[in-house]
Amino acid sequence: MRKGAALVLFPFWVVVIFICCMQLQAGDGKVLQRVPCYFIFGDSLADNGNNNFLSTIAKVNHRPYGIDFPSGPTGRFCNGRTTVDIIAELMGFNNYIPPFATTKGRKILSGVNYASGSAGILNETGQHLGGHISMDGQLKNHQITISRMAKILGTNRSAAAKYLNKCLYHVGMGSNDFINNYFQPKYYPTSRRYTPEQYAKVLAVQYFKQLKTLYSYGARKIALFGVGPIGCAPNSLSLHGATNGSTCVDPMNNAAQIFNENLKLIVNRLNKTKTDADFVYVDGMGHAAEALSYGFKVLDAGCCQVGSSGQCIPFKTPCQNRSEYVFWDAFHPTEAVNRITARLSYNVVFPSKTDLHRDHRDHGSHPIEL
Repeated sequence: MRKGAALVLFPFWVVVIFICCMQLQAGDGKVLQRVPCYFIFGDSLADNGNNNFLSTIAKVNHRPYGIDFPSGPTGRFCNGRTTVDIIAELMGFNNYIPPFATTKGRKILSGVNYASGSAGILNETGQHLGGHISMDGQLKNHQITISRMAKILGTNRSAAAKYLNKCLYHVGMGSNDFINNYFQPKYYPTSRRYTPEQYAKVLAVQYFKQLKTLYSYGARKIALFGVGPIGCAPNSLSLHGATNGSTCVDPMNNAAQIFNENLKLIVNRLNKTKTDADFVYVDGMGHAAEALSYGFKVLDAGCCQVGSSGQCIPFKTPCQNRSEYVFWDAFHPTEAVNRITARLSYNVVFPSKTDLHRDHRDHGSHPIEL
């Protein structure tokens, strides 16, 4: 972490009061922000424009993407709001968290979205699609943000860290390490080198290091999202075909679940060794399954017409009954699904009083060597 500017623009006690007040209830009954800032690390499920400026297939700054978003196409891999957009709303933010690629000035004090389509835990993941910002790259960008924040606040390194300690950090990585790595043998050797169990361990070792780095940068409230049912995506079904007796590609879902079990162990270990932090596991697989119970009619096809990349063909008219579809294109969920999974995720990160007896921090005592 870089040192902040020596010139003091705002006393730190002003910043502390500002943070505390933001978490109180307004006079009109509206709930103010749960946290002062929201930082997002992830892939295309959360990307809101970082890939727009990269040479890559994985960018969607054109219609029909964003057709249901107030300002139109923004680089979100969805017809409307993503899960992180809706979580920001639930936390009381008046504006969506902006992408790192275009965000400058005091706006960064509310948080930054570093997510990048096709990115993964491993730097190599997704490289066959073009440029992207891996988890390591996103952490480097966060360092830049921290330096900028320290200059804006006019505080020293310690005071800036106290501000960052109060933010929420959303981390959702791993999907592309399977979709755009392990299950792409044409481009990557990982499936020949490793069994799914071995590969999950490779990812876990790297992820564990990255999360410790994030902690060292001041993160203390970290929500870690497990990989969802990637084998049920239309693209997976198109490439690999459903497993006999199943409606999904079971080997892909099984590999994702092995990764998720390792992630739970990582969360458990981090909570035991970083006792001043709260690492929360969010069950992406379970939340997706719960969303399906809401009666969606189309489960195995995207709402828009897709090309060979699995993304919407530019400017083609999508389906009109979008609330009946699980998938927007061949990979990504519709806003209708995101509304459900976002609420479920929010309730895990900020449990109600009736849920406080449930310890979301402990996911078993099995050791994991990392």
